[in-house]
Amino acid sequence: MAIPVEEWYYEVPIVTRTYVTASVLTSLAVQVGFVNQFQLYFTFDKTFYDRQYWRFITTFLYFGPFSLDFLYHMFFLVRYSRMLEEGSFRNRAADYFWLLFLSSVALLVLSPLSNVPFLGYSLAFTLVYIWSRRNPLIRLNFIGLFVFSAPFLPWVLLGFSLLLNNHFPMSDMMGIAVGHIYYFFEDVWPSERISGGRRWLKTPRIM
Repeated sequence: MAIPVEEWYYEVPIVTRTYVTASVLTSLAVQVGFVNQFQLYFTFDKTFYDRQYWRFITTFLYFGPFSLDFLYHMFFLVRYSRMLEEGSFRNRAADYFWLLFLSSVALLVLSPLSNVPFLGYSLAFTLVYIWSRRNPLIRLNFIGLFVFSAPFLPWVLLGFSLLLNNHFPMSDMMGIAVGHIYYFFEDVWPSERISGGRRWLKTPRIM
């Protein structure tokens, strides 16, 4: 008989489940000393000149050591990635994987403009932004202080992060930028007459 945690785990859609599992295992590997976190972050020098190509992936998988902050980010990732995959990407796992791939590439391209070593937070923020724009009628409550519409969620979280950390959250802003680019070309541009209904970010048939 399956235990509640096991039931919940297998109820999570496949792409979200795989990403979260890989993230937890990556943090576990660092925690037990199997790898060092400095072997995981993305830089052009280490990745290309030293041919450490795994950094393309591990930069999105490491969310820090096991802690309350780690649990918060895992909850954050599971919640919005799952809602997005079960919502507008229901029964479209290939399309959702393609979204993650495109977003990851865009964040890697933007990474030299910032000092963000790990891009998992930015990718999670990209998912939050896309979900919020595709669910404009949903009302949210921020820690009991005020109620707002879903499209304001990324900005509320960004402002909250700014207050907590006392510095501009560049990783969050990168996620918003990439999320907006995807949203524009997938949800706005095809509806414009000049576009001819063309979807530039359409999932390739090979996927």
